[in-house]
Amino acid sequence: MTAPLTQRIAGAPISWGVCEVPGWGHQLAPDLVLRQMREAGLTATEFGPEGFLPDAPAAKAATLASHGLRAVGQFVPVVLHDPGHDPLPEVEAALTGLLAADARTVVVAAATGADGYDDRPALDAAGWSVLLANLDRISAAAAGAGVLATLHPHVGTMIESGEETQRVLDGSGIGLCLDTGHLLIGGGDPLALAARLPGRIAHVHLKDVRLDLADRVRAGRTTYTQAVAEGMYVPLGAGDVDIAGIVRLLEADGYAGWYVLEQDTILRAAPGEDGGADPLDDVLASVAHLRSLAPGNGPAADAVEG
Repeated sequence: MTAPLTQRIAGAPISWGVCEVPGWGHQLAPDLVLRQMREAGLTATEFGPEGFLPDAPAAKAATLASHGLRAVGQFVPVVLHDPGHDPLPEVEAALTGLLAADARTVVVAAATGADGYDDRPALDAAGWSVLLANLDRISAAAAGAGVLATLHPHVGTMIESGEETQRVLDGSGIGLCLDTGHLLIGGGDPLALAARLPGRIAHVHLKDVRLDLADRVRAGRTTYTQAVAEGMYVPLGAGDVDIAGIVRLLEADGYAGWYVLEQDTILRAAPGEDGGADPLDDVLASVAHLRSLAPGNGPAADAVEG
């Protein structure tokens, strides 16, 4: 029996500005981030970038458990299109950590090989062939270990747009991590995709986005990083993504996975210092909005349960 929606809400350190990109704003200490996740009523999280939690798999799990949290997955950007690079060892290392924490989803992104998400090369036919074959290799290796592999379309990676996402779904058997923000910024329609291929969606990253800034990124008038700094991502229900429509559609189709709350944020300073915002405020708003979408809930459900 599928757990209720309210029991399938997870966090992610990126909502607190914790990111693998060098120079990505002020980085908060893990203890603060994990404590605030619990304050928001969350009981689960993705791992976050390398270095955020201890390297040793058992220590990762123990750190989360000490804060009353469990792990649900890990975002793993790897180069998939280069015939001279084998991404499998990197993914297998992530699988070891996931299994130690009893987490069952690895979220793969098709990294360009460069730092950041502000530019990417074009992918030719040979690169596509290598990428799709690697996705199937990763999917098989993960399944053999008891972990579900998903592909995460992501701005500034080799798989960004709705068209590229469809090419992956047509040419590979890997599951999809539906990221409602990145897909919209990349020119896709997350609601239409969820309606057309709900059975391929194995994991969900819920983001809401300001379309005006997303349009500027798509048109090349601003970089992805600058748009994030300007507040392109907003709490669920405050932007231009049809979060309610997507969630209700997936729930009606029997989606039983996690909804990972991700509001990509760049912090200028620690909360309360030099005007630094407290990410917890936006996370609380997103949790309340998502809880309100559960069957039988309405505006009165906006109070966050601890």
